[in-house]
Amino acid sequence: MRQQTIKTGYEPRKHQKEIHQGLKRFSVLVCHRRFGKTVLSINALIDAALRCTLERPRYGYIAPLYSQAKSVAWDYLKHFTASIPGVKRNESELWVELPGDRRIRLFGADNPDALRGLYFDGVVLDEVAQMKPEVWGEIIRPAISDRKGWVLFIGTPKGMNLFSELYYSALKDDAWYAGFYPVSKTGVVAEDELLRARATMSENQYRQEFECDFSASGEDILISIDLITAAACRVYHQADYMYAPKVMGVDVARFGDDKSVILYRQGLASFGLKKFKDTDLMQLSSIIANEIDRERPDAVFIDAIGIGAGVVDRLRQLRYKVIGVVSGETASRNDLYINKRIEMWADMRDWLKDGGAIPDDLELKGDLSNPTYTYDNQGRIKLEKKEDMKKRGLGSPDVGDALALTFAMPVKKDTPVEVAARMIPKPKYNPLRW
Repeated sequence: MRQQTIKTGYEPRKHQKEIHQGLKRFSVLVCHRRFGKTVLSINALIDAALRCTLERPRYGYIAPLYSQAKSVAWDYLKHFTASIPGVKRNESELWVELPGDRRIRLFGADNPDALRGLYFDGVVLDEVAQMKPEVWGEIIRPAISDRKGWVLFIGTPKGMNLFSELYYSALKDDAWYAGFYPVSKTGVVAEDELLRARATMSENQYRQEFECDFSASGEDILISIDLITAAACRVYHQADYMYAPKVMGVDVARFGDDKSVILYRQGLASFGLKKFKDTDLMQLSSIIANEIDRERPDAVFIDAIGIGAGVVDRLRQLRYKVIGVVSGETASRNDLYINKRIEMWADMRDWLKDGGAIPDDLELKGDLSNPTYTYDNQGRIKLEKKEDMKKRGLGSPDVGDALALTFAMPVKKDTPVEVAARMIPKPKYNPLRW
């Protein structure tokens, strides 16, 4: 079959050429702002689609939001396919079709249902840091399996999340490509422009956006990434914390994409992380009751907003001693904090500073590093609302809230004798016994 040369008008720069030559089936590309990663990725999709020999090739470009995909990549996709003979476009569904039924389509990670049931020969996930890990693990990974498709993860750092985990994992795996391109390496942005940018940005903002520093936290982030990283590396043995009260925190899902979470804290250790999705009130109440029977915590704090109030009522009906926590209620120290939620998060931050250890869980680390804080007109601290976080493309910090709930109020420290008594198995109910 005679090969045909098609010119799209794309002229890759030095570092873009380097990337195209180095890409593997799974690739992670960390780039500074204005590097040209969207142009690079769109042309990688076009090139792959034109070269594919499989029947009905399908390729996808996924941005955190569908509106982002349209505003950022659609014009590029139309522009670089304009010179290809026989190309078709669908403006309403954002796809172009190249000769031979080869289709490239844009999607938003905010509508994962639109991706389910599809297959892909190649996928670009742009700004992965703003996507939920489930988009990759539950949808895209299975969608490329039968045809052994490839995936290119691209973005600029935004703290600890799926993107940072993928990059550091790729560095250790020869089967993956890991590209790192800070502005100091590429020379793409003029020096005088960088000087002007640096003059108007904070040091952390500049480090994150231009130097691709995963550890850069914004000045308004309540818990720094460095603090979270250190906490995830700490390991305590049971003997180190067994005499401290065991506290159970339960965050109850309020929305379709949220999870219900159970997490324990005892002394400087936190453990026993469990996540549940699509559980109703009765199911979750049963799960919590079983956990209480098995672990015998000294205190159980449950998020009592929405259906959480129903969970609290059901457990009390079953004669379990649980405490419902309303995060919007007045803080104990209302001269410092606007409500109970920020007070719990601030106490959790102080616990981390004092040596607290957390499970090395991607979602927990991301939850802790995402919320920002501000001050009200009385100088009290307030934490970013979950609704506002979702507007930034971030998920609800369910796992972080579960740990924060363990700081709802002080819990009495049991004596060694009381701890030992708590560990004695609870007698099972005997209907024949009066």
